Amino acid sequence: MPIKNHQYNSILREYDARRLKSHRDAMARREALYAEIPPLKELDDAIAHGSVESAKLSLSGDPRALSSLREKNEALSAKKKALIAAHGYPENYLEPRYLCPDCSDTGFIGREKCHCFKQAIVDMLYSQSNVRQAIDRENFDSFSYRYYPDDYIDESVRMTPLENIRHVVAGAKQFIADFDTAPGNLLIYGNTGVGKTFLTNCIARELILTGHTVIYLTAFELFDILERRKFSHPTDAQDDEYSEIANQFAHIRDCDLLIIDDLGTELNNTFISSQLYQCINERLLGMKATVISTNLSFEQLKNNYSERIFSRITGSYTFLKIVGEDIRIRKKLS
Repeated sequence: MPIKNHQYNSILREYDARRLKSHRDAMARREALYAEIPPLKELDDAIAHGSVESAKLSLSGDPRALSSLREKNEALSAKKKALIAAHGYPENYLEPRYLCPDCSDTGFIGREKCHCFKQAIVDMLYSQSNVRQAIDRENFDSFSYRYYPDDYIDESVRMTPLENIRHVVAGAKQFIADFDTAPGNLLIYGNTGVGKTFLTNCIARELILTGHTVIYLTAFELFDILERRKFSHPTDAQDDEYSEIANQFAHIRDCDLLIIDDLGTELNNTFISSQLYQCINERLLGMKATVISTNLSFEQLKNNYSERIFSRITGSYTFLKIVGEDIRIRKKLS
């Protein structure tokens, strides 16, 4: 389901701003390098002049002259790259630096929306700016094992917390590595503060960086959307609201990865259970991956939700349990 025109145009304006900034930054680097390396400007002027002459020769239809000029321009370009490298700069130093190199921040590859544009739509629909900030901080590069003890065995996993978290992280990375060839689902569970949300942010970041659409919702946010969809109707008075909710649900159903954080914190009832089953089941049927994090134990999960939900999760999800102490408390004490 398409987004509204004003939302679409807002995203396009953001892309225009990105490209403008990239070109301005490249121009500033160019001017600074001209001042540092005067011969560089002479080479650029000669290349520009050669490009104009090439265009003229193309129109005149003289293939030999055109070939000779192209060789000359290629030699000038090679000399320019060598000059830049000789002064300690990378060859592409003067080129614009786009946030998405796949589409050069146009949002499109040919006539198709780039993966970054699809994620921009998701970010707008779900106001995921906070998630974007979180995954910049919480990722595998910043993941630390120092808060997981190695001096006792946790009987529930028969490993030390440190050994266990290494096993869990390896499982998460394998989930990412297999995402395109053998997509699966994860249930990440454990006590409060052991790093479940941090790990889901790590997974989200890696998949966004590899061009996948990711929706991150707390259980409360997910069920709020599902409830509003269930009880909204496309009357004249609420067309816009119904359209937005229907759009949100379509993306929840079809995005590459849905992350449901803190399952079990919502007010559970028969309606919630039925909506959760529908969401999980439709994504399984569509072979779309889901990651669920929860403070609930295996037994609590079984007791709190319907037999159908428990069966679908146990049959189709890989369970990763994180053990240890509340990291937030450990940080304050350290």
